[in-house]
Amino acid sequence: MVTLYQKFETLLQSTRTDFKRYLYEKIAWNSRMIGIIGARGVGKTTMILQYIKENLDSSKALYVSADDIYFGENSLLDLADDFYKNAGEYLFIDEIHKYANWSRELKNMYDSFPKLKIVFTGSSVLDILKGTSDLSRRAIIYKLHGLSFREYLKFFHNYETEIYTLEQILNNEVKLANIQHPLPLFNDYLERGYYPFAIENEMNLRLGQVIIQTLETDIPQYANLSIGTSQKLKHLLSIIAESVPFKPNFSKISEIINVSRNSLDDYFTLMEKAGLIAQLRNETSGIRGLGKVDKVYLENTNIIFNLVGEHSNKGNLRETFFLNQMRVENEVISSKKADFIIDNYTFEVGGKNKQQQQIRKDSNAFVVKDDIEFGYRNIIPLWAFGLNY
Repeated sequence: MVTLYQKFETLLQSTRTDFKRYLYEKIAWNSRMIGIIGARGVGKTTMILQYIKENLDSSKALYVSADDIYFGENSLLDLADDFYKNAGEYLFIDEIHKYANWSRELKNMYDSFPKLKIVFTGSSVLDILKGTSDLSRRAIIYKLHGLSFREYLKFFHNYETEIYTLEQILNNEVKLANIQHPLPLFNDYLERGYYPFAIENEMNLRLGQVIIQTLETDIPQYANLSIGTSQKLKHLLSIIAESVPFKPNFSKISEIINVSRNSLDDYFTLMEKAGLIAQLRNETSGIRGLGKVDKVYLENTNIIFNLVGEHSNKGNLRETFFLNQMRVENEVISSKKADFIIDNYTFEVGGKNKQQQQIRKDSNAFVVKDDIEFGYRNIIPLWAFGLNY
């Protein structure tokens, strides 16, 4: 326990609090059990350490990582019991997915220590709502996405920009104070601005490690898959990365990577949850999230640059950015006549010379153009959609 506290204090002292993620203020921190899930590298650890540093007495709080050597001989329940008996009130458990039987032990901790507040983080691949011990009735679950373009402007360049609703964006009400030319910053964001760790050195190397660890460790460990399966996942990701964008032919892909159709569906779902890909579904009969997959994208533009580099397709980058940024606060589905639909609005995404033929008869349609600084009427600059969260 002494070693755990020492590690905790060291991390706390080095945690900066001048920048907080969009989710920070939305979390009901006083709830008895909170789960924060998200892909590797999006800032879950920093966010919980910030909350401790600014709001709690560190003598009554403890942060631990579930893969700490301490848990080689001790259980989470043992830790909670010891911590609780010593007047501990707030227990923060990072990377819960690295601990066996995490769901059952969290349930037991919740039931055994009614005055203990527990916050845990985990890979977004975890299907917590279907946990074996029914955590859905106990834990409030939040999902943290990577940096928006708005957050990147603040974190990387210290430019303050407010959050704009979809309606404000469509009305061309977006203003960037102190930024005369947003496009150079936007292009930099597309290449390296989604992950907070990019502010440090070796962005491509670190993102490459995130991708490999997700494919070789997180997904196989959670889904109990073999090492051979992780090779199939890598092959599948490379197929998606080379497409513009990827319109899945499941039968053909099943043959290429030598898996059954059902297994392939599972692989796509696991990779989507793990934050590597995004599946764009078509409109369904009111059943959210159950439509047929129409297109598959890499999850964000930084992954495109990491896997494809200078061969990145401009059209693919544009669509990936739009979907990635807008699906955080909106339900985005595919459009038969354009690219995307959000609520009653239709969106066609393209470059500065994009025309309106496909949507000219739709009064609720918008052309989203890259390479322009300002919008006019139903023409909206692509970068503006990065200010929605």
